[in-house]
Amino acid sequence: MNPLLARLHPYPFERWRELTRGITPSAAHSPVSLGIGEPRHATPALIEEALVRALPGLSSYPATAGEPALREAIAGWVLRRYGVGLDAGTQVLPVSGSREALFAFAQTVIDPTRAGATVVCPNPFYQIYEGAALLAGAQTAFVASDPTRNFAADWAAVPEATWARTQLLYVCSPGNPTGAVMPLSEWQQLFDLSDRHGFVIASDECYSEIYFRDEPPLGALQAAQALGRHGFKNLVAFTSLSKRSNVPGLRSGFVAGDAALLKAFLLYRTYHGSAMSPLVQRASIAAWNDEAHVAANRALYRQKFAQVTPLLAPVLDVALPDAAFYLWARVPQRDGVRDEIAFAQGLLAQYNVNVLPGSLLARTADGQNPGTGRIRLALVAPTDECLEAARRIVAYCETFSESPA
Repeated sequence: MNPLLARLHPYPFERWRELTRGITPSAAHSPVSLGIGEPRHATPALIEEALVRALPGLSSYPATAGEPALREAIAGWVLRRYGVGLDAGTQVLPVSGSREALFAFAQTVIDPTRAGATVVCPNPFYQIYEGAALLAGAQTAFVASDPTRNFAADWAAVPEATWARTQLLYVCSPGNPTGAVMPLSEWQQLFDLSDRHGFVIASDECYSEIYFRDEPPLGALQAAQALGRHGFKNLVAFTSLSKRSNVPGLRSGFVAGDAALLKAFLLYRTYHGSAMSPLVQRASIAAWNDEAHVAANRALYRQKFAQVTPLLAPVLDVALPDAAFYLWARVPQRDGVRDEIAFAQGLLAQYNVNVLPGSLLARTADGQNPGTGRIRLALVAPTDECLEAARRIVAYCETFSESPA
């Protein structure tokens, strides 16, 4: 067996299952899950219809680089969304969802023979980043986060010695679980560090189309162009249709940016067997070429968050995020302690509402876990279910500080 497998940590949901194994949820309440960030809005009919029309494509092997029509559709969307022009043949690569690509990319760019090979990750974070680093033979370094700035990464806190060993930096904007969006000044800071130390930046942007402000979130390629970095050296952006178009089962996304990096990534993927199904490619073209369903989806989330957030604000320390579909809430104190695991266990037992403790989405670094005292609520269920969950959370909070879970 590959000895690096032993370095992997259990996935957050696996750890949560173990922590709730002995809990019997209240039969007085129907189950409501706010734990997993799986989109549950309806898949647009235009995507389903494109899949059906593409059925004859099953008779052909797909190319790993994807059909030219798909690459052109992706490049067209990037131009409309960000104002960034891309060469569809060299700067765009379709992938089987951003999760697969984020993992595989580390296997492409990490050189484990270099002493101290390091991958820098935000904290809290999406655990695929850590797993990708470990299986590529690198070590991970977690960036301290600032609770006063919606848990934005404190890049200045990373020692120069760590940056000198860094080969890959994962960023996530809008962030999971906080929904924070990186401003242009932060991108400038990261680009300067990349220029100085030579590491690659992988920007995870799968939540970019679910936002609550008037201005859409800034993307990595957009930031680079605004700062005069038109070649996108050492920069790649990852985007997925899963959240944007409510098709998590389609497993479709793309990587765009530095042509030299994408050429190497394509070579890796050719051997890895990562070609996208012709049916998925046709459905993806339909999705990237249509914006009406994206606006409708965003409106549903805005309406939902506008109703749920005010209900929870009096009992949890929570506010509307910049983007994404999570609430990153601080739990009440009990006996002077904010115990997010006890809170979530009691909520499941007494009210049959499933949430994810924030500490499971982070790592302890410098003696602190930034998820301690926090829970992540994924508002992906229909509005009525989310409102029912919110009402149960309010009722639970009224007694949580007074009685054991």
